[in-house]
Amino acid sequence: MATATRQANFILPEDLLDELKKNIAKREQSKFVTEALRKELKRLKFEKALETSFGAWKDKYHPELKSGTEKFIRKLRRSTRMERPR
Repeated sequence: MATATRQANFILPEDLLDELKKNIAKREQSKFVTEALRKELKRLKFEKALETSFGAWKDKYHPELKSGTEKFIRKLRRSTRMERPR
């Protein structure tokens, strides 16, 4: 299923536009800009999520992890191992 498209007009620095035209075929330029914009927006969204969630994890809510996740994981793994028959 094709995605609906709309035309958008942007003003770009001359050197950037020249570089685009020099390196990307005329029929591929919109696709290239679309993919670059999508990638950058995804990166910005991820960065914002990191910033807003920083500090959300509190030791008081997860005391089992206070001494570190590595110790906690090792303890979990030991508790789920089956003992070998003797």
